[in-house]
Amino acid sequence: MEPALHPLASHDLPYFITAPGETDRMMVMTGIFLLLIIISVGVLYFSLHSLPERLSHRTNQVQAGIVAERSLLALFTHNHAFWIVAILLAFIRIPDFETPIYAISDSLQRLARNAPPIATPEESAAPAVEGIVPVPVAEADPPGETPAPDAEKREG
Repeated sequence: MEPALHPLASHDLPYFITAPGETDRMMVMTGIFLLLIIISVGVLYFSLHSLPERLSHRTNQVQAGIVAERSLLALFTHNHAFWIVAILLAFIRIPDFETPIYAISDSLQRLARNAPPIATPEESAAPAVEGIVPVPVAEADPPGETPAPDAEKREG
């Protein structure tokens, strides 16, 4: 038996108004919608904060580390200046200064290993001056080479 409506009540009620004791479908749909909106806003927020870090993976490790640190600072402090710095660093390519310096250092170490030993002051003919390291004197003409043609003209 259906409960009787009050004579003054509207007989055309909207679908979301339920009878007492029934499940409120509109509230359930609103709750699901609200939950989906909260999750999607959270995903958008975290993906936006990780954007500079994802962009910086094509750069060198030091720059990617700086960008990742700035992104995390912006995430936890809600300071947008850190995020702006991170996105700018992700787009700007910082030149690699370490690789050429290490290459020069390695070359100098190899040259130092192959260099002849430096003459001590006792072996050198010149007197030693305090504070100056003597440098070995190279021979004028390396053995086995012919003298220059203009040297013969001067002698003769």
